[in-house]
Amino acid sequence: MTINTKITMAAAAVFLGFIGIALTFSPNEAAAMAGLQINQVWQVVLQVLGGLYFSFAIINWMAKGAAIGGIYNKPILMGNLSHFVITAITLVKLTLNNHELHYSVYLLTGIYAVFAILFGMMLFRSPV
Repeated sequence: MTINTKITMAAAAVFLGFIGIALTFSPNEAAAMAGLQINQVWQVVLQVLGGLYFSFAIINWMAKGAAIGGIYNKPILMGNLSHFVITAITLVKLTLNNHELHYSVYLLTGIYAVFAILFGMMLFRSPV
């Protein structure tokens, strides 16, 4: 099975960019969707997190046309792989231990798991 790295990187960029923009400009609404009550400190933390997500999206978008996989662009690949694997594992643990979550958490878990698998496959394959 071959992986189109350009599509994977563009999809990851759009996904991360959407989360980044939502957290940066609407931290209170994002927290409310997750069922959380936040104070000013957590609002700033979510906005900073949104900035990190958006920055990661920009890196992915700018690297989407480059050869990625195997030994090519390994720092970008490893950054994506570690982000998606760690977050997917954390979300899977959350969903297994709490069965009364909003459906969006399950959707987010699935998306993260798919990206984790794709970036894992990219690590061990030559770029296409």
